[in-house]
Amino acid sequence: MRRSILAALALAGFAGAAWAAETGPDISTLSPNVLKYIPPGEIPWHVTPGLDTAFLYGDPSKPGFYVLMYRWKPGNASRPHYHSQDRYIMVLSGTWWVGAGTHWDLEHETAPVKPGSFVTHYARQVHYDGARANDEPAVEIVWGMGPVVTVGCEGPNGEKGPGPCEDARKADGR
Repeated sequence: MRRSILAALALAGFAGAAWAAETGPDISTLSPNVLKYIPPGEIPWHVTPGLDTAFLYGDPSKPGFYVLMYRWKPGNASRPHYHSQDRYIMVLSGTWWVGAGTHWDLEHETAPVKPGSFVTHYARQVHYDGARANDEPAVEIVWGMGPVVTVGCEGPNGEKGPGPCEDARKADGR
């Protein structure tokens, strides 16, 4: 129930912000004791070669509510992985491509998620995501309750032994 309420509040906030921008005073004139405002040009992006991240509220590695943004650069995607907690995502711009299972194929086995779409990544369910090579960057806002741990299905730090990755491999026929 709490998660549904948080999702509804986030969606209402986006709609309200768009309406207020057209009809109200300049937000910078409102008291900082009332609200915190970060204009688009001042979002605190941590820039990397493939995925930029902006931590807007909280810390997903610590207990409590968090909000962050991802900006997937064209041709970059995660590898199959899962999260220890549910995560809620809304696409803000670009096309975000999402696949399920361990058979990674960004160009042929992912579904497009367009701006304004809302997605829930359920805990312990294997998926991968990103932006295709010939697309524009995909920007999304992500929120949930921490601490959240991301577990990869591949490589030296990948899940060992039984678990969601092994289950997904079996489901994929691998």
